[in-house]
Amino acid sequence: MRFLSRLAAVATVIVAVIATIWLVRAFEARNLPELKLWHQASLVNEFTVDDYPDGLSLEAYFELEERLMQELETQVVAQVPPANRKFLSRYTDTSPINPENLPRNWNRSFQLSVDEPRGGILLLHGASDSPYSMRAVAEVFHRQGFHVLALRLPGHGTVPAGLKDATAADWMAITRLGVSWLRERLPGSAPLYLGGYSTGATLVVDYTLDALVEPQLEVPDRLFLFSPAIGISRFAAFAHWDVAISKIPYFEKFAWGNIHPEYDPFKYNSFAKNAGDIVHTLTVSVGKKILKRLKDGQWRRLPPILAFHSLIDSTVSTTSVVTALFGQLDSPGHELVLFDLNRDSETIEFVKPSQVNYLRTAGDREDLPYRLTLVTNRDADSQEVVARTRCAPKACWSSEDLNLTWPQNVYSLSHVAIPFTPTDPMYGSDATTAYVENMRLGTLQPRGERRVLLVPVEQLTLLRYNPFFSYLEQRVIEFCTDCDPGS
Repeated sequence: MRFLSRLAAVATVIVAVIATIWLVRAFEARNLPELKLWHQASLVNEFTVDDYPDGLSLEAYFELEERLMQELETQVVAQVPPANRKFLSRYTDTSPINPENLPRNWNRSFQLSVDEPRGGILLLHGASDSPYSMRAVAEVFHRQGFHVLALRLPGHGTVPAGLKDATAADWMAITRLGVSWLRERLPGSAPLYLGGYSTGATLVVDYTLDALVEPQLEVPDRLFLFSPAIGISRFAAFAHWDVAISKIPYFEKFAWGNIHPEYDPFKYNSFAKNAGDIVHTLTVSVGKKILKRLKDGQWRRLPPILAFHSLIDSTVSTTSVVTALFGQLDSPGHELVLFDLNRDSETIEFVKPSQVNYLRTAGDREDLPYRLTLVTNRDADSQEVVARTRCAPKACWSSEDLNLTWPQNVYSLSHVAIPFTPTDPMYGSDATTAYVENMRLGTLQPRGERRVLLVPVEQLTLLRYNPFFSYLEQRVIEFCTDCDPGS
């Protein structure tokens, strides 16, 4: 009895400590910037599984999305108080970065069609993003004669508050809707591919693992993954606790990981913790389903996967991509392309040793069950890059000269850079293609004193485009069974 009493006392202390930590964090969240209309608005025309338990057609989803965008204009943009109508705010009606003032509002779902498609691909964006992040990849497939469908996941493309109410079930339902619609409209022999960026990649992997054992679901012929969120920080498992506490009005800011100005027309800068909770839920789901498919013998039916990932990624776990997904593969036909950090001898002197050695031996496994390619410096004295490829399963390496170099002052790629071209009008480096003059989010270079800006300098200087996108395009086309490698 005395032991049980002591155990209960220890447990009480532990619970009290944890509760104190959470309350302190909740009080600290009150120091975040004030919430704006776009952090609080609830749009009634957003899709939810609860409102459509029997599902809906793609046409109905597009109609609902149109009403949603109209609601955004009338209930948010038109209602923004004068004090909050900033020149560089996506919610100011006269702002040059208001999505409706740009040549096209890429926050909406979109299709790129062809008269006689050679195949079709469904593309899904990541959490806090929009279909715009799939634009360049969509155009690659469209040029190859593919019908492309890029869907907006519920909660995105409108207001950051939309992510406070979204659920994993909502996003999974839209994934299934897209696959079903695309399959019905493709010739029977035409391949159907799935592609996803970040959380979008998680969704297509999760769907595919279900399709392997659910006869009513279409198993895709190929998967194309860009910065896939196969694993994220373990601390994300506690996000739902923060969300629960934020239901108390006094702690409403605790629902947010950060509250930043919304100067990006196609991506939220403020991040709702509920979105992190959804991503964590999906990564856990994928991990469990991989183990189930390994156990029930269906894992070998997994379609070929081509994935692109930055070796240095502070958003999702590169290790999880290498070990939890690719490390479990037991059939040929898969490929992982890792973009290394800049290992030029001058640049590397400024990089943390832990990053220099990160996953440097990823290809040392003798029975590597997939093809591994590392895009890296030709040598320590060169900014030129080559593609070093390890064949599966033999421990043989080949090298391909890409005729590409590291841009000046760039030391690595980033999570967000992978699917964007250097000529991207919003995030690229080519000023001749800019949507808005002097407003290219990929080349911002703020200068001043430290710890002054509301937005972390790291976010402003983050590399937003992939200087090696041409190689990504080359590999996508070569991996595609019905594409023309010579085009």
